[in-house]
Amino acid sequence: MKNNRCQTGFTIVELLFALAITGMLLAAVAVAFNASVINYRENEEIFKTINNARQALLRMTSQLRTACPVDPNAPSNECSFFTAEGQDITYEYRSSDNKLYLITNSDDQEYVLCDNVISMSFVKTATDDGSDCKSVQISMTVQSGEMQRTLSAAVVIRKNLM
Repeated sequence: MKNNRCQTGFTIVELLFALAITGMLLAAVAVAFNASVINYRENEEIFKTINNARQALLRMTSQLRTACPVDPNAPSNECSFFTAEGQDITYEYRSSDNKLYLITNSDDQEYVLCDNVISMSFVKTATDDGSDCKSVQISMTVQSGEMQRTLSAAVVIRKNLM
């Protein structure tokens, strides 16, 4: 009598081959997922950094529009003026610690307005007599990780339009 066995199922070699392919696919998915998580975190950090810089620019431009005398001779890393409420303030960028400060000159209090600032400049256009400013252009570059973004704003001082 002949022994005709019907072979069903997989051999051990086929199972090992399928297991190896499945392992490689899972490793590729894990690497792609990890890269996605890292990219998400980097994007979230640069978003927070840019958002802080935009808020600082909004504050500065709002106060500068209604400022009284703006010092046209201040260094390019700072802007000093009196607000519409009569408060004597200075915005100052310090490259030593990469921060933008708000300084209230009446009591010498310093507040960090923005972190991660790698460069900043205030370009002031003086009035005809040179005693005040007509406009101020602000440029700020922020960095988070390897990503850098430059934000700019320009302000015309309303009290000096006459």
